[in-house]
Amino acid sequence: MNYKIVVDAMGGDYAPEEIVKGVLEALEEDKSVEVILVGDLDKIDVASIDASQHKSRIELVDAKDVITNDDTPTTAIKQKKESSLVKAFDRVASDAEVGGLVSAGSTGAVLVGAFMKVGRIKGISRPALAPMLPTVKGDKKVVLCDCGANIDCKAINLHHFGIMASAFSKSMLGVENPRIALLSNGTEDHKGTELNQEAFALLKEDPTLNFAGNCEAREILSGDYDVVVTDGFNGNIALKSAEGTAGAIFSILTDGIMSGGLRMKLGYLLLKPVLRVVKRKLDYNAQGGAVFLGCNKVIVKTHGSSKSKSVSASIIMAKKLSEAGLPDLIKQGITRDVQ
Repeated sequence: MNYKIVVDAMGGDYAPEEIVKGVLEALEEDKSVEVILVGDLDKIDVASIDASQHKSRIELVDAKDVITNDDTPTTAIKQKKESSLVKAFDRVASDAEVGGLVSAGSTGAVLVGAFMKVGRIKGISRPALAPMLPTVKGDKKVVLCDCGANIDCKAINLHHFGIMASAFSKSMLGVENPRIALLSNGTEDHKGTELNQEAFALLKEDPTLNFAGNCEAREILSGDYDVVVTDGFNGNIALKSAEGTAGAIFSILTDGIMSGGLRMKLGYLLLKPVLRVVKRKLDYNAQGGAVFLGCNKVIVKTHGSSKSKSVSASIIMAKKLSEAGLPDLIKQGITRDVQ
């Protein structure tokens, strides 16, 4: 069975060149994927697609307009009907054979388009953006939900984030019973804001969730949890802090090595294989994108500065989640919660 994924060819800093490369890499890696590539065919390297052995699994859809980061998301989705993102969403919404969408474009426009065009799962109070982050425990990853889609939240939203992220962890990472934590300023049950305390009670009372209690920001990447739930404001700060810290550490190491003597440089040569592994583990390009949980189909928002490797990983992610029936798993979880 093939799984069709719609890809916005014009979104992102390196579109459409890196997007097209990513599509071809994904098709090479997974022979069951079919891609509907939407973008300006005058700017897309159609020749490379025609020359590919996988061209039979690529459908091209012409779209002359582009939604940029300078556009107001809601206005752009309503008015830029010939943009690659709007036409991509229209195809996702209208084609039953399409399992999901991948875009490196404006985050706001992707979220608004997903909400307006694809629709929210009935019973979900708010969709949420959930990336996978590396942890200190080998190849284990943790799902952070939410990382920026919802700045102001209610307790019920955080409860639903737990339900959705748990389903995501099961279907994408194969975790049988995801261990869920609530991000707070301390691990004690009574810690946190009034919102946190209300959400803590809802998560703890849900028998379908494996809720482990509060965790501090320093524990997000510990590997002790499979899911960390938070509002989009604090989640975005946590995510950007982790990215910034990783980048700062490598800069400090590089400066120290370059300013050191022969002994320092010899030590670097011995540690180089280890540092290469660490860098690869922290490379967001290899992780794929963040999933917009709570929509009727799979929506993957990949980083705006993504290169082909990240685009390919995001397409494979969208296919895997579609194959696993993620939206249906979330529907089942929210139905049990309502009952």
